[in-house]
Amino acid sequence: MPSFGALEPRILIVGLAPGMHGANRTGRPFTGDHAGLLLYQTLYEAGLASRPVSAAIGDGLTLLNARIVNAVKCVPPQNKPLPQEIRCCNAYLAGELRQLSAVRVYLALGRVAHDAVLMARGLTRGRYLFAHGREHILDEAQCMLDSYHCSRYNTSTRRLTAAMFRTVMARACELADLAVPAALQVP
Repeated sequence: MPSFGALEPRILIVGLAPGMHGANRTGRPFTGDHAGLLLYQTLYEAGLASRPVSAAIGDGLTLLNARIVNAVKCVPPQNKPLPQEIRCCNAYLAGELRQLSAVRVYLALGRVAHDAVLMARGLTRGRYLFAHGREHILDEAQCMLDSYHCSRYNTSTRRLTAAMFRTVMARACELADLAVPAALQVP
């Protein structure tokens, strides 16, 4: 699954893998599945997407200062990639990270994405523990911000709410030295 978004993003959103009925069918990350509803609406509110809904690959949606990649390139069985699949696909993620020199913030959607970024950067997991909203300084120019994945499971159980995700996205904008629109500011 190819990545999608700005060619020189300040924020790189790292997801898990293409969804069978979403990205695998549509050809664009987080398009056509439940997780994309919250993601693209929040990107739009942040001024990072040209529209609030990603309906199809040719719908005219563009991302500004943001790009979306997946830790795993193919649809995993039961939507849960095996460690071997994550390791195998990590070379693709590492290659993309090396090419994206303008990135200031990696927004990791879930633990698998968090761990994949660390692996791609040659960093050890023990020094960077995953927790929703946690910030990790990776070097003098880049950091990683963790969020629960915006999956149907996490949003239906309220493990992740729209307000929580807006807060994380606002912080990603701050860390990337981008303006935080009023729609994302917490009262």
